[in-house]
Amino acid sequence: MRLNDSSLLSPGKRRTLRFYMTGLAPCPYLDGRYERKAFTSLAIPDSDNVHNVLSQSGFRRSQTVAYRPACPSCNACRSVRVMVRDFRFTKRWRRIMNKNSDLYVRPVAPQATREQYRLLMSYLNARHENGGMTDMTFRDYQSMVTESPVKSVLFEYREGPSDDDRLIAVSICDVLRDGLSMVYSFYADHDPKRSLGSYMILDNVRRANELGLPHLYLGYWVKDSAKMDYKRQFGPLEVLTGDDWQPLASIESAADQG
Repeated sequence: MRLNDSSLLSPGKRRTLRFYMTGLAPCPYLDGRYERKAFTSLAIPDSDNVHNVLSQSGFRRSQTVAYRPACPSCNACRSVRVMVRDFRFTKRWRRIMNKNSDLYVRPVAPQATREQYRLLMSYLNARHENGGMTDMTFRDYQSMVTESPVKSVLFEYREGPSDDDRLIAVSICDVLRDGLSMVYSFYADHDPKRSLGSYMILDNVRRANELGLPHLYLGYWVKDSAKMDYKRQFGPLEVLTGDDWQPLASIESAADQG
């Protein structure tokens, strides 16, 4: 499998990477289709460098594994990232930021807590009742959070400055050379007007900009999937096409003209 920017890896490192394929399984995003993933282990020396290169090539991380879609006869899942320097906080985005300006956010080490786990299960039961994560145990959640061989951080969002104040959202992020990568986020569903899902994306766009990082990686965008198409709202986006990242707007404009 070709790796974009693989020159950043030593020849020895490229030889030691082993890629595998999952079996076919029903696609969670498009009815009637099947998915398959290519994956490799990140539990290796120099994992941060490897993770950065793989992220450039459209891979995502789950615990100690980096994966990307490798579906037969389908490329609907497209890696996307926000072009942070060109992002504009529109009136709609400013309104969401203002609604959540009372929250206190702090970065914490990737350590799992019972409080986070309770929030996660509440989120899954409310929004993903039939999903594959609803049977997670606390030990499963610990593995999800702590088994990261790369630079990761959790952002906790609370209703006050104290540890005793209510935790209402968590964003798990990886720190890359060229951006932040949102691995997984979950939040309380008691106040939909806060739009916490959108707020955490906007907050990480702001954070990446403050850190001088040009990108916020959002994972995969699926045009015809209601679950995934929402990501186009956070443009301008770049989408991975072959070995190159290109503006999504220019790709869609070319498709319309064609």
